[in-house]
Amino acid sequence: MTQIKFGTDGWRAIIAEDFTFANLERVAQATANYWNANPVEGTRPHVVVGYDRRFLSDQFAHRTAEILAGNGFEVTLTSRPTPTPAVSYLVKKESAVGGVMITASHNPAAFNGFKLKAHFGGSAESSLCQAVEKLLDSTPVNAIPLPDGVASGKIRVKDIQPAHFAALKKRVDFRKIARTPIRFAHDPMFGVGAGCFDELLAGTRCRVTTLNGDHNPSFGGINPEPIPKNYVASAAWLKKHPHDLCVVTDGDADRVGAMDGRGNPLSTHQVICLLLRHFILHRSEKGRMVKALTATSMVEKMCAHYGLECTETAVGFKYVAAEIMKGGVLLGAEESGGIAFPGHVPERDGILAGLMLLEVLATEREPITRMLARLEKEYGPHRYARIDTHFPLEKRPALMEFCKKNPPSRLLKSPLAEVKSYDGVKFIAQDGSWLMLRGSGTEPILRIYAEAKSDADAAKLLKAGVALTREV
Repeated sequence: MTQIKFGTDGWRAIIAEDFTFANLERVAQATANYWNANPVEGTRPHVVVGYDRRFLSDQFAHRTAEILAGNGFEVTLTSRPTPTPAVSYLVKKESAVGGVMITASHNPAAFNGFKLKAHFGGSAESSLCQAVEKLLDSTPVNAIPLPDGVASGKIRVKDIQPAHFAALKKRVDFRKIARTPIRFAHDPMFGVGAGCFDELLAGTRCRVTTLNGDHNPSFGGINPEPIPKNYVASAAWLKKHPHDLCVVTDGDADRVGAMDGRGNPLSTHQVICLLLRHFILHRSEKGRMVKALTATSMVEKMCAHYGLECTETAVGFKYVAAEIMKGGVLLGAEESGGIAFPGHVPERDGILAGLMLLEVLATEREPITRMLARLEKEYGPHRYARIDTHFPLEKRPALMEFCKKNPPSRLLKSPLAEVKSYDGVKFIAQDGSWLMLRGSGTEPILRIYAEAKSDADAAKLLKAGVALTREV
């Protein structure tokens, strides 16, 4: 039998190789067994099942619904490809025991995945996923045919996006957005975000242009990840057809990226800082800022300036979500474009992040580039870089130990100030520049991150990081 292992956010595998109907049935049955054996107080035996635009995602979702219904759960099955945060929102709203999203998020088109959502409307904790793994093949698969499930009322096929959209409009100053003539572009990267902003902003003064909105399971030959190397075609179009802003969402629309409207990419770090500034100055919000340790150090500088606490977590949005659920949080964000907002679900929501950026534009009434220049003037330049290198899994513990015991005395020309080693190893210099090495959770890949005052210096730090890998 194929070994099934949950990663940082669900089980993902190549379609027809390991992601097969037979393996999906094993995972769905184990999930049902777990929830039946571990009911959550205050919830009911109800599961929300959604799916993205990938090859066979709808059929995988249908089979998941059949198995969950066959094990005694009431199932809400989405009637169309749906953003992951919409599933998370409905789980929380309807006090469901959990949710399942069939998606491989930003992975290549050959992949699909099975994301587990916990009752609180966020990604399931590692302990829950590991418990599901232990229940694989513990009982035979029990299912009822979809038509029978629908006829009996055990499976309800429903469009859940309107409920999600209504919730999003309450989280932003939608009236202000609606009356502002913003030229707004959205690149959903052929994913489930396509059409969301057209629906949300229908009847407003915002002019919406959707790029790469076709249902294309091959994602136009790119990975649906909101990073600049995947913006080439959209950036070229925007140079010829300027807008005020272009928001980019990943394959399942839980992560966000952006361009300035003329095709120049914004880093996710810039997006995070723009939103943080807006929440502090224009929304007068208070609370802790929560960031993963690979996010820009400009966040710490901003929090220090305004007297706010900044909580840093390990990499992985589940750690950010855990802090959000403790309460008193202003924003939660990670380097890869995941941003969560107070009063919503403890989950990344790329559609809500896009609306918040529109609120920023509607409030400031000036170009994004000018806002970014102001941030840089106030807190100094911050240039970020990252590379992923192949590195054997068996050598990683030795590398991490070497880095902890042999830190560099300085980064570029600045003396070393601090070493953090609770998730990979991060070296921080006195001038605020930093270098970090961290391994992938499931692959023989080492991620090297750096931030400095210039692109050239960030590149030098990455080179120094690569040199460290040759020491073991």
